[in-house]
Amino acid sequence: MQDTENMAAELEFEEDEPPFSDPEDFVDDIDDEDLTAQEQVLTVRFSCQLLEDVLRERPLEADGIDSVVVVDNVPQVGPERLEKLKNVIHKIFSKFGKITNEFYPEAAGTTKGYIFLEYASPNQALEAVKNADGYKLDKQHTFRINLFTDFDKYMNISDQWETPEKQPFKDFGNMRHWLEDPDCRDQYSVIYESGERTAIFSNDPKEPMLAEERSRWTETYVRWSPKGTYLATFHQRGIALWGGEKFKQIQRFSHQGVSLIDFSPCERYVVTFSPLMDTKEDPQAIIIWDILTGQKKRGFHCESSAHWPIFKWSQDGKFFARMTQDTLSIYETPSMGLLDKKSLKINGIKDFSWSPGDNIIAFWVPEDKDIPARVTLMQFPSRLEIRVRNLFNVVDCKLHWQRQGDYLCVKVDRTPRGTQGVVTNFEIFRMREKQVPVDVVEMKESIIAFAWEPNGSKFAVLHGESPRINASFYHVKSNGKIDLIKMFDKQQANSIFWSPQGQFLVLAGLRSMNGALAFVDTSDCTIMNFAEHYMASDVEWDPTGRYVVTSVSWWSHKVDNAYWLWTFQGRLLQKNNKDRFCQLLWRPCPPSLLGQEQIKAIKKDLKKYSKIFEQKDRLSQSKASKELVDKRRLMMEEYRRYRDNAIQLYNQQRDLRLQLRGGADTDELDSNVEDWEEETIEFFINEEIILLGDLE
Repeated sequence: MQDTENMAAELEFEEDEPPFSDPEDFVDDIDDEDLTAQEQVLTVRFSCQLLEDVLRERPLEADGIDSVVVVDNVPQVGPERLEKLKNVIHKIFSKFGKITNEFYPEAAGTTKGYIFLEYASPNQALEAVKNADGYKLDKQHTFRINLFTDFDKYMNISDQWETPEKQPFKDFGNMRHWLEDPDCRDQYSVIYESGERTAIFSNDPKEPMLAEERSRWTETYVRWSPKGTYLATFHQRGIALWGGEKFKQIQRFSHQGVSLIDFSPCERYVVTFSPLMDTKEDPQAIIIWDILTGQKKRGFHCESSAHWPIFKWSQDGKFFARMTQDTLSIYETPSMGLLDKKSLKINGIKDFSWSPGDNIIAFWVPEDKDIPARVTLMQFPSRLEIRVRNLFNVVDCKLHWQRQGDYLCVKVDRTPRGTQGVVTNFEIFRMREKQVPVDVVEMKESIIAFAWEPNGSKFAVLHGESPRINASFYHVKSNGKIDLIKMFDKQQANSIFWSPQGQFLVLAGLRSMNGALAFVDTSDCTIMNFAEHYMASDVEWDPTGRYVVTSVSWWSHKVDNAYWLWTFQGRLLQKNNKDRFCQLLWRPCPPSLLGQEQIKAIKKDLKKYSKIFEQKDRLSQSKASKELVDKRRLMMEEYRRYRDNAIQLYNQQRDLRLQLRGGADTDELDSNVEDWEEETIEFFINEEIILLGDLE
């Protein structure tokens, strides 16, 4: 039947072909001599085109050699283990392209420790050199990889020493200059005019001080690195990093269509994502870059960026992990290879998270038939399970680490048997105690928000249904108990924002709750102030915890775009209206160099330091008054100079005025008052006669 259809199609095609026979009235007016000349021209043209095609497709002299790589530091094995070695090598290197040939030199019955691999194209060989050089096979074998053509280059090196050319030093200035501000002002970035302008300000209670401003500095948004060293800007062709006192360009990374980035905690690596670049042969969707050298470390495939960041970093930047279906892959730096050359097979894994204080991963797996759900704590690189917690009737879990890694809260949504609705348990893991004991707090109301105190053992929970939303504060005590400290009822809040230094927080009702704000001191659980920033979309604490910013972003709301500066107590300091304001981000600060004992000593002597700061504040105020007086004096001096110049110009134009006015000196009309003569002139206005009899 298929052959019949093909035949019919061929017949139909033949019928549609145009006729090539000459018409009946055609007259051939070309003689044989002209026809021969035209045939010779066509023959020469065809021969040239054919020769050009042949030369274009002619194999190059170096073809085959450019596609060969030499892999050194390969294990030396005998015939009984050779096949296994070949399988391992093929598995590692086939990811960079098709291997067409491989050669394992042997001597005395064992391999020599180096091999030759030939790829289908030179580009694939080059990719293998870039990505597999330095690959750690095991503790004794780390691959060193070169192109075969590199040996010609190395053979032609001169035997005479030549002094290397001195590379110019790039001075980017003090990369942490803002930390040396005598008044300890923090910085923040602001994007406004719908992204057209980006500015860096130094924070001041009176008014922000402009540090840098540029037009079209970024095409979308900006991002600070974790320690505040770099400012990342986004562009169609990639990202750029800026830093130093004048925000010079430190590095740039070419990644077409980049839309998301993430830094390693140590600021050594940056991860970029682009939905435009991925190909099956060359993974380019996610690229990990070395910030110091600007080199690409490795590329990865990515089907979706819905849960960014795809890779999550350990607290020291030595490891990063990725979750795929039933698999957890942990990679190590700087090789960017899999830890121990294999991933973890975890059936049904739903989520994972690194501890902020240790190289420990927490992950959870849902129930599977008769097997309960479980939360597992695993240490790396040993892969030792330090705690497993079984859970029953689980709907969902969320992992919340305290910033120092002292506690882990697993928010467990459950449906107990025999009951309707969802009950929430907070499973609190005490990470610093032996065998990691777990405490449980149960809530039967729906949970809106949860947040740990960054530097303490308290946590806050928003629960209930609007308009009866409650805010509860709990304290995890060292005796194994969790106490409810305080509960505020009927709160207009859907978000919790702790101060980076702990103790203080803001309960905020963002967007749909019209920007209601409550400033809370959790030391005695008192509300210091209620306030409102209508339609506020974001809340940002400064790194010191002294100030907090609320803002209405143009990206979420098209009117009333501004950011307001508050004290931690809820006192409004500034209202900064910016045309189409989009984003404000505080510049992070690196960890303090002071030890815990030094910090305790400072807190103990805080009253002594307070007197110094109060005196400095008074001097600052008097300085401000002096600056105001100086400003007014300068304005008066400027006015006097202007007046003197005007009088001088007036005198210079005297002759011109006399000429224009026919010799009449109009300048003297109001002068020589002593020569004036006084003359009295009376005018008759009105006369009225009144009879005396009428008055009686």
